[in-house]
Amino acid sequence: MLRRLALTTATAALALSAAPAAGAVPVPSWLPPLPGLSAAEDRLTVTVTGSADATADGTFALECGATGAGGDHPAAQDACARLDELAREGQDPFARPASDRMCTMQHGGDAVAHVTGTWQGRPVDSRFSRTDGCEIERWRNLEPVLPRLQG
Repeated sequence: MLRRLALTTATAALALSAAPAAGAVPVPSWLPPLPGLSAAEDRLTVTVTGSADATADGTFALECGATGAGGDHPAAQDACARLDELAREGQDPFARPASDRMCTMQHGGDAVAHVTGTWQGRPVDSRFSRTDGCEIERWRNLEPVLPRLQG
């Protein structure tokens, strides 16, 4: 058993020494948030169109960090709190939905959102709509990062 432990440790050390420098390795989106990662790394751009609400449409910057929320997002403090909550729960609200999901046939409006930037040290480039029940639920899960809409 001691030999196995030594071999495992040596193999792990060798693998780590051969890895590219920190920051050069892409992190799979299925991994949980990295412990100790500063929330100052969270910088998102949220673009909303077609919402039929002039105050909801637009492009907004959202910055979440240890010193608080920033950017011109209309609900920055609440949006950062929601993102922190999702991270603690181990959820990735920006992950692509499964293509084989079954969704109710309902239309929640023509709003579309595009979110880009960095969250939990990972790149984000995700689109949201309200074209069926699954997409409406996905949108609502990310409120108030995305605006609360009727329908």
